Amino acid sequence: MFSANSNRIYYFVASEIMLISIFLKDFAMQEIVPNYHPLRYKDLPFSTSPVEEWKQLVSNFSQQAHPSAVIWNTIKFLEHESLTQIHNHLQVLVFAVGPLHKIKTSSYVSSHQEDTSCITWLDKQPPKSVVYISFGSLATMDRKVLTEMAWGLAKSNQRFLWAVRPGLVCGSEWLELLPEGFVEETRERGLIVKWAPQKDVLAHFAVGGFWSHCGWNSCLESISSGVVMICQPFIVDQMVNARYVSYVWKIGLELE
Repeated sequence: MFSANSNRIYYFVASEIMLISIFLKDFAMQEIVPNYHPLRYKDLPFSTSPVEEWKQLVSNFSQQAHPSAVIWNTIKFLEHESLTQIHNHLQVLVFAVGPLHKIKTSSYVSSHQEDTSCITWLDKQPPKSVVYISFGSLATMDRKVLTEMAWGLAKSNQRFLWAVRPGLVCGSEWLELLPEGFVEETRERGLIVKWAPQKDVLAHFAVGGFWSHCGWNSCLESISSGVVMICQPFIVDQMVNARYVSYVWKIGLELE
């Protein structure tokens, strides 16, 4: 589920930006969108999509039946302004029922098998000493980005738990694209798994930071556990979420 902030953007600015966002130059992408502070053009969902996709998106929204109420997986005090604007725009009741991961009885269903051995490894680390790194189940990155991340971790001397999903780099099996010697060099202070039990990891005493793609579920899990974030968004609502985490709520740092 997206946050109220990201969904508010779909409702209010899709028709205004579907033409101009495609043609903005790099320097202009840093400009604040008029009437939508603090969002920059670069933060808008689908800002790089073709105009035809924007038109279809707007058409889909316009054809939706008017709701009787709106339910968000969010926290009222976190997004009070956006929830109020949605209420004023739609003139229906708006309910903030999150964070749902705190109340649901079953685990998140994923096609990836959780490696729970990482919890045992975390048990042996000092409090707040480990950076947890995960970019969710859908994001993909360039091989060069993966390599630079690995070199940064190697040179930082920072303890880390890194969930490197098979296919994180398109066509990769798992760790074959990491720099030669990286695993051996960082073995004493780092652990790489294919998939981690994220809620348990973020709630662990040893975790002091979360390097994340800023999917909304990940943001809520990190906020609920009091873990600060390093934001590296990829697609759709993640840019909006990262902007709020870093600029508005000031509980993280966005990587530019």
